[in-house]
Amino acid sequence: MASVPPANNQLPLLFSDLTPLSSVEHASWKARASDALPVFARQHAIPLTIDEFAVAQRYYPIIFSAGDNPVPLALMGLNEGINTFVDADGKLLDQVYVPAYVRRYPFLLARLREDSDELSLCFDPSANTIGPFEEGDPLFVDGQPSEGVKAILGFCEQFEQAGQRTTAFMQELIKSELLMDGEVSIQVADNEQPFVYRGFQMVNEEKLRDLRGDSLRKMMQSGLLPLVHAHLFSLGIMREIFARQLDQGKVPAPEIAA
Repeated sequence: MASVPPANNQLPLLFSDLTPLSSVEHASWKARASDALPVFARQHAIPLTIDEFAVAQRYYPIIFSAGDNPVPLALMGLNEGINTFVDADGKLLDQVYVPAYVRRYPFLLARLREDSDELSLCFDPSANTIGPFEEGDPLFVDGQPSEGVKAILGFCEQFEQAGQRTTAFMQELIKSELLMDGEVSIQVADNEQPFVYRGFQMVNEEKLRDLRGDSLRKMMQSGLLPLVHAHLFSLGIMREIFARQLDQGKVPAPEIAA
């Protein structure tokens, strides 16, 4: 169900290309608003930072990707390529929280050289919201970043910082051996076989209840425990997402449970 985000030598999720923003090459370029993001319509799971757990849990199941380096994901559909919250053009169908990963697009901070830790503001040139347009907000004014670009840079910096906190949270979950392979089985009337979804990780509630002493105290004092509970509470929305798929006619034939 959940795909691991691309490795470092590949383009990040949603991005088709990546170009450093330049005050020389893009001096006259502008950014224009759009309420549609077609590539978003094809994503069933979007990376999430722990800073977003409190609000995201109200709308999406929060799961963890499979593999040795899991990341939190907001689940927008139970099957690959299905996003139940947007139409085919990537326009929102309902007023819901949009993860910061999507809101920062088409910008991100990227390391341009492997031998340097410096991050540069880059963008996806294939996006139809940035270009040499006649209308829109300028990216540069008198050769300097516009107020809009400064705001974008600040947002991307905050996102990177939240990403670092999220990495620390995941390392703690792994260290505490709290993650396990997840599975959800949904039985539908008139269907003999249930719909079974796997391929993700979740917190093992039994192991969580068994935490004692320093381990439990550390999670409480660090603020990690409420994040774990937000994740667990959100899993109940799995069936709501399934219901959305069912209403939209996007549910495939049920898989026979092994």
